[in-house]
This record gives sequence, C-alpha cells and structure tokens, in this order.
Amino acid sequence: MPEIGIRELKTHASEIIRQVRDERVRYVITYRGRPVGVLLPLRESEPIEVTAGDPWAELQELGEEIGKGWVSNQSSAELLSEMRR
Repeated sequence: MPEIGIRELKTHASEIIRQVRDERVRYVITYRGRPVGVLLPLRESEPIEVTAGDPWAELQELGEEIGKGWVSNQSSAELLSEMRR
C-alpha cells in the first residue's frame, strides 16, 4: 500500500480520491513520515458507520438524565442566575 504525506494529499486531493474511487487504490496517510491513517475505497454494499454521535442529541439525553434526579423547585437557569449575582 503506497504512503502519501498529508501535504501531498492536500495538494492532490481530487486526483487521489479519483484513484481511490476508480482504481480502488489504498493509501497509508503519513504525517512527518509516521503513519496516521488509511484512505481506502468502500464497497457500495458496505454500510458506513459513523463513530462520532450527534452532540446535540447526547446533550439532550444528558439533560433528561439529570432531570430525573432534579430535587430543586428552581430550574437550572434560575440557579445559575442566582449564582452569578
């Protein structure tokens, strides 16, 4: 698998992506000579898994979890407002 530096990848991104797509070429991406990632083609039937979740959805879930144990008669906004005085 050929190696490609980050600078070369930035300079020739369109050409490299075309090779990955059309010729099914795989690259090891390097930064200062050290491997940091792999660029490879996906099969059309291969599902794409996104590892990073939706941060807003995660915050909403966290807020709901905190709300389950909320014991104050005041909202969090009211408590923060009092603390800032």
